[in-house]
Amino acid sequence: MHLHILGICGTFMGSLAVLAKSLGHQVTGSDANVYPPMSVQLEEQGIALCRGYSEKHLIPHPDLIIVGNALSRGNEAVEYVLDKGIPYVSGPQWLAEHVLKDRWVLGVAGTHGKTTTSSMLAWILEYAGLKPGYLIGGVPKNFEVSARLGDTPFFVIEADEYDSAFFDKRSKFIHYKPRTAILNNLEFDHADIFDDISDIQKQFHQLVRTIPQLGLVILPKGDAYLEEVIDTGCWTPCEYLGSTVEGEDENSDITWSTRIISEDASEFEVFCKGASQGVVRWSQCGAHNLNNGLAAIAAARHVGVTAPIAIEALSQFEGVARRMENLGRVDGVTIYDDFAHHPTAIETTLEGLRAKVGDERIIAVIEPRSNTMKSGIHKNKLAAAAGTADEVIWFQPEDLAWTLNSLDKESPQSASSQKVLVYSSVKEIVARIVETAKEGDHVLVMSNGGFGGLHAELLARLKKRV
Repeated sequence: MHLHILGICGTFMGSLAVLAKSLGHQVTGSDANVYPPMSVQLEEQGIALCRGYSEKHLIPHPDLIIVGNALSRGNEAVEYVLDKGIPYVSGPQWLAEHVLKDRWVLGVAGTHGKTTTSSMLAWILEYAGLKPGYLIGGVPKNFEVSARLGDTPFFVIEADEYDSAFFDKRSKFIHYKPRTAILNNLEFDHADIFDDISDIQKQFHQLVRTIPQLGLVILPKGDAYLEEVIDTGCWTPCEYLGSTVEGEDENSDITWSTRIISEDASEFEVFCKGASQGVVRWSQCGAHNLNNGLAAIAAARHVGVTAPIAIEALSQFEGVARRMENLGRVDGVTIYDDFAHHPTAIETTLEGLRAKVGDERIIAVIEPRSNTMKSGIHKNKLAAAAGTADEVIWFQPEDLAWTLNSLDKESPQSASSQKVLVYSSVKEIVARIVETAKEGDHVLVMSNGGFGGLHAELLARLKKRV
């Protein structure tokens, strides 16, 4: 069957394309924005990509169109599909019907950490010999691709709360029906489709309602929004995650907890009901990654992987592309790429890097690219979120609904040493860094898009300084 995917370079749709090709389908796709790492992965898989959404890409007609949630009415390809009566379906529905049916689904949901936690969980199962299938909205470095069918009933999926398609406004994860569910955290996001936090909670509660009573829900203790979701009604056992073991005993409602050994959380001890399970020593850093790892350990135990084996696996976890990925050190300057696009993600990522590098200078370069960031919903939180950096460079895109120029006045360090700059072009940002960055500096670039090729341009210009 010939499947054509509209929006194929999105992290979810690109991964779905890999699975469809593994099932023996002819797969092609269209997208307006084609950039690595997904474009590279698709090309390596032999999947033909078309730039833009011309109706010409759909001639002759494919057997089925899989429509990404980035497309809406008025799009040339969408209108052609509807006019010509070509069969179409959303990505989550196709996945549920053709891949997830009759599988033991382990779903990872939450506002932050879905990609990283899914990658950790898939790797733990792989390390334990379970050969899981998985679909992850990024490229885990322990695997060659972001999705595969697997050889056992177990399937790990990044369970996104974003809507399924223009014709199906339910969250993607409603289709997945997990048996094991991680609810990492919950904050307001996706302001383009949700009015407020209660809107998102309704979708999370619908997810919880689909988990069988023989399943498991894993969530952090003390996340008020998630606990409200559970209090609305839950028919599945819950295991709670905590950050310390102080005062824990066998009657505690916290099942899993940790003790940080190194300041940057690159070494921490894991406890189950107060009993030590071992120590994780890994290349990751930051309390947010510690929490992700703990959730993955708990989920893996639900399918039979003991905590000590999971701990061994995490010690060999290599990370995920674009999650504080070290792109290289050039002329003494280290460049990182990160996907952070929400104040909390910006804050925790910077805190993790600060714990890792100590007093060395951090330059944060941030593109407010997500729909929520563009709307200005979180604008009052951004200055504080970037407070850990010594210098913050904000990119002001043309389609931003508000101005970033006020952030320098709101900076928590504005009265001391932090420098806040706003530029409207990538060239200006690169020029600034090349001119001022010195040996020992760390440049953390944060965007959920390609950022106009800034990463490659910056590395190339720094090399010319040598």
